[in-house]
Parts: sequence; C-alpha cells; structure tokens
Amino acid sequence: MATQDLKDAIAAEPVAAPAVSAVGRYRWMICSLLFAATAINYVDRQMIGVLKPTISKELGWSETTYADIVFWFQCAYALGYLTFGRLVDAVGARIGYSIAFVVWTLGHTLCGFVNSAFQFSVARFILGIGESGNFPSGIKSVTEWFPARERAFATGVFNAGSNVGAIITPLVVPALTIAYGWRMTFVVTGAASLVWLVAWIALYRRPRESTKVSAAELAYIESDPADPVGKVGLGRIMRCKETWGYAFSRFLIDPVWWLFLFWTPDFLGKTYGLDLKNFGPPLVAIYVISDVGSIAGGWASSRLMKRGWSANAARKTVLFACALLAMPIVTAQYISSLWLAVAVVGLATAAHQAFSANLYTIPSDLFPRGAVGSVIGIGGTVGAIGGMLMAKFVGQVLETTGSYSLIFAVAGGAYLLAFLLLQALSPRLARVTV
Repeated sequence: MATQDLKDAIAAEPVAAPAVSAVGRYRWMICSLLFAATAINYVDRQMIGVLKPTISKELGWSETTYADIVFWFQCAYALGYLTFGRLVDAVGARIGYSIAFVVWTLGHTLCGFVNSAFQFSVARFILGIGESGNFPSGIKSVTEWFPARERAFATGVFNAGSNVGAIITPLVVPALTIAYGWRMTFVVTGAASLVWLVAWIALYRRPRESTKVSAAELAYIESDPADPVGKVGLGRIMRCKETWGYAFSRFLIDPVWWLFLFWTPDFLGKTYGLDLKNFGPPLVAIYVISDVGSIAGGWASSRLMKRGWSANAARKTVLFACALLAMPIVTAQYISSLWLAVAVVGLATAAHQAFSANLYTIPSDLFPRGAVGSVIGIGGTVGAIGGMLMAKFVGQVLETTGSYSLIFAVAGGAYLLAFLLLQALSPRLARVTV
C-alpha cells in the first residue's frame, strides 16, 4: 500500500532530474502490476457484499450475522496490516507481496467450501490476513520505483485498481453465480487470479536489480536526496506524533470505505428494489466515478508539487477539497431517484479514493524508506479497528431501524474530521528526524 519527499517540499533547490520524456517507463509496468493486484484484491473482498442476499437466504444470516462476518475479516485485517508492514520492510515488496497474495487467495477460495457462518468467518479471517498485505506492499513498491514528485499519482493509479475490482465484481460474479452457483464462483475466481502471482515473481525486482531499467530511468527514480537512515525501530516510529496523525486519519476514513464496499449493494437493494440481476449497472457507475477520483486526486497533488508547491500545501489542499466533496452522502437515504443517489454515492466514493491516494503517500513524505512499510502497517491496523467498530455499528443500526440515515451522517463528517486531526498532529508535513 521510502520515499523522500522534498523536505516539506522544496524548501531547498529541487534536485536536478532528467526530463521525464527522456527516461524509460518500466516503473509504470510495475505500477500496472500493482493496479492488477489491487483489482484482484477488491474482487475477492467485495464478493461477499454482492452475494450477501443469495448467501444470507441459503444460510439464514441476519443483519448482525453478516456484520459479524465482516467484523472478523476486519479483525484479521487489523492484525495482519501491522505484521505485513514490518514484513515488507524486512524482506522487500517482491517476497512480501507474494506471501500476502497466496494467503488471501487461499482464504478467498475456502469461502466456496463453507457451510456455516462460523466457517465463513474463519475463511474471511484468512482472507483478511492476506489482503492486509496489499497496501503495505504496494506503497513500498511505489516508494522503491518512483521519485517523490510522482508517488501520489502512482499511488492513485494503482489504488484505482480497487475501483476496477469493484466494477468487475457486479458484472462477472452474478453471471458466474447464476450459471455455476456461489460456491464455484469463489473457486473459479481464486484459481484465475494465480496468473498475477506468476507475473509478479517473474517481473518484479528493485530498480537497481532489474535488467529492464535504463540508466536514465534509474537516475530519475533515485533523484531524491538519500535517506539518512536505513531500518527504523517500531518503538521509535510509534513515538512520533506524525505516525498517529496518519493512523487516526485512517481510523476515521477507512470504515467509510468498508461501508461503501460491503453495504452499497444492500442499500441499493433495500431502497430501490434491486437484486443480483440488476444492481450491476448502478454499482459499475459508482465505481467508475470512484476510479476518476482516485487518479485525479493523486494527479492533482503531484501536479501541484511539480509546479513548486510544498508537499504540505499540495497534499492538504486536495485533502480538504475531498473532505467537502464527501459531505453530500448524508442526503443519500432521502433521494427518491436511483441514479441521483448513484451520483451522490459515487461522488462520496470518488472523494474517498482521492483522499486516500494522498493520505497513503504522506508516510513517504514524512519518514525514511526503512520506516514507510511499518507506518503504513500501523495506519492500516488502526483503520481496520475503525472498520470493525463500523461493522458492528451498521449491523446494529440496520437491525433496529432498517435505515441508513444515521450511518450516512457519520460517513459524511468523517473526512473533514480526519483532515483536522492530520493538520493538528502534522501541521507542516515536515520530515521526521530519526
């Protein structure tokens, strides 16, 4: 899900780098692999949301039973995120990502063989452990392969894979389920995704170890100032207030994304009478809008930095704009038009993705290369804990009221609060001295 930014942005002369057009583009091949893995990650993650009505009917799930299964997935995600953050720092992105992919594919495939809510929770727990390695590995890879001024854009591009996965799921999964049943759908999608693992192992190396990288592109990748230190102890990282500015921001916004991912099909079904056969187009529309937000959010801050803005000014300008764009979600429950509701939800998911693309990049602005995976891991763990609480909250509210009003009200205010918290704990995004 390293880096050296321009010390609160270009307080000194920017380091000379070759013209971008004169260097190679192999780093974008690496970014495409990260994009593909993230898309697979989200297909595997979102399938339970799409199949919720079908599986609930067959296995007799209540709203709170479904919420409990989501809870255990996120519990595993919280535990695994911190572990994978340290693992990726220790063994590198190539090995760390491979381990994560194998574990999550195993958990996903096992979902096709379960017969009870408890067994489903176990399979989703394994899935959560593995999927927690996606973003620490992805951010670590971006840190290794991109200079600071391109990282937010590269992060936005690979993070857009989450929306592509969310688009593929409602298009492909219902057809597979109708044809072969939901159990075989888990098995088929799990087996097909192993193609990515072969490509990753074959193609990924660190820039200096890769034979595909030209001297000019390597110089461009390494054009930032050198990190002053290598490995950084977890205790030192956890004593930095900047770590907690990032982590608490994740605590507030990650649960909202989980809400959109796991409950949007349910919201559309209950509010507008959609089912497995016809909620595909609205979901596709929502996540196409999200994709635009992911790429545009990363592009915007990278563009501002190339124009001479500091990392602090560029990132926070985009974050604040996204926080405002997320607020209309509070009205979604009261909209009678399906497609107007789709537009409002899509705007909120796009704002989330743009916000995330910049927030995920901030650890590389603040910390040396050897600490980035660990900071991402801490933030992911804290964010997943927020997701666990959100799962219980949503399940309880729906069980007792049947309405999304209170749920969307919480979602609408989360981003502005996250922005204010980040500003309070890291007002200048000054690099941490370790």
